[in-house]
Amino acid sequence: MPKISNKGKMMPSSPIRKLVPYSDEAKKRGIKVYHLNIGQPDIETPKEAIKALQNEKIEVLAYSHSAGILSCRKKVAEYYKRWSIDVTEEEIILTAGGSEAILFAFNSCLDPGDEVIIPEPFYANYNGFAVSSGVVVKPIVSVIDNGFALPSIEEFEKLITPKTKAIMICNPNNPTGYLYSKEELKALAAIVKKYDLFLMADEVYREFAYDGAEIFSVMNLKKIEQNVILLDSVSKRYSACGARLGMFITKNKEVYKTAMKFAQARLSPPSFAQIFTEAAVDTPSSYFDEVQKEYIARRNVVVESINKMEGCYCPNPKGAFYAVARLPIDDSDRFCQWLLEDFNYKGETVMFAPATGFYSTPGKGKDEVRISYCLNVNDMKASMKCLEEALKVYPGKTI
Repeated sequence: MPKISNKGKMMPSSPIRKLVPYSDEAKKRGIKVYHLNIGQPDIETPKEAIKALQNEKIEVLAYSHSAGILSCRKKVAEYYKRWSIDVTEEEIILTAGGSEAILFAFNSCLDPGDEVIIPEPFYANYNGFAVSSGVVVKPIVSVIDNGFALPSIEEFEKLITPKTKAIMICNPNNPTGYLYSKEELKALAAIVKKYDLFLMADEVYREFAYDGAEIFSVMNLKKIEQNVILLDSVSKRYSACGARLGMFITKNKEVYKTAMKFAQARLSPPSFAQIFTEAAVDTPSSYFDEVQKEYIARRNVVVESINKMEGCYCPNPKGAFYAVARLPIDDSDRFCQWLLEDFNYKGETVMFAPATGFYSTPGKGKDEVRISYCLNVNDMKASMKCLEEALKVYPGKTI
C-alpha cells in the first residue's frame, strides 16, 4: 500500500476541532453542548454587506486579479487609513482567509529549515502552516501568572540563531486575549532591526480591545517598515468566518513581488468574499460599539466565574474574545474529552479547547484550557455553571 508523506504524519490535529466527534456523540445522547472551543461568533453579520451579495447581478463568476479586485483593495486601504495605517492598494494582496496570508508570508520569507520565533501559547494552526512550509517554530514561553505578557527581549535573543528569519505575533492574541502594548512592540522592533528579521503580525482581532486599551499596529513601527508583514482577515471583524478573505500587506516590494508568485499560482481569491468585503468596510462604528459591549459582558462572566472557583485562575484579557484559564486538572486533553463523554449537568455540558494544542513546547498547557466567549451572556453563565459542577466530580482533579 502506498505510504503517506512524512509531512502528512507531522501535520498536527487541530485542538479546536479534534474533539468534535465526541461533541457529536454527546448531542446524539440528547446532551446540550455549549461550544466554547471555537472562535465562531454568534454576532449578526452586518446586514448591508449581506445585501451587497444578494443584490449583485452576476452572469459570469470570473477570476479576479491575483491580488484581488482593485476596487476591493482600494476599499480595504481606506479601512486601514481609519486606523492611521498608511497602505495603498498596491501593497495589499487579498487571500483565501488569513490562513493563506500566513502561508504566503512563510513561503515568501523563509526556506525549509529556517526558524520563526513565536510567543506561546499561540494560534494552533501556526504549527500546521509551519509544517506545510517546512518552517521550524521556535516557541518562547509566556506565562499565565502575568497574563501572558511578552517575554523579555533577553529571552528572545537566547533563541536567535543563524537560521532565525522571523518573529511572529498575534495582537490581540489568540488564544490568550493578551493585548501587546506600544512599548512591547517597540522592544520587538529593536530586536527585529538589530538582527534584520521579518516581523509578521496577525492583527485579525484589531476591533476587539477593551477597558480603554488601544491597538498599536506593527505597520506604525518606525525604522523597520521593510521588515514588517501585516496579516489580517474579515472573519472575526464582521462575524463572517465563512467569507474566507484575508489580507497580506507589506511595504517591502521584493516580498510583495514574491508573495504575488504564490498568489498567481493559486489564481485568485474568492470573488463573493471580495464583494462582501467591499461593502463591509462601510459598516458604521456603532456596529462595533455594540459588539464590544457584548463581548465585554461575556468576558466578565467567564473571568469572574472562574476566579471564584476553587483552585482556578483566569487572567482578564484586554482583547480578542478568548481567555486561557488554569484549572485544577491533571490533563486538559483528558478533561475536555471527559466533559463530552462522561459528564453532564442537568443535560448540558461544555466544550473547551485543550491548551496543550496551543503550545509547541511538550508538556505545556496540561492544566489550561482555551475558552472562546462567543456565545450570548446567558449561555456563558450556563457553561460556567457546567464547568463549576464538572470540577466537583472530575476524577483527575488535583486539589
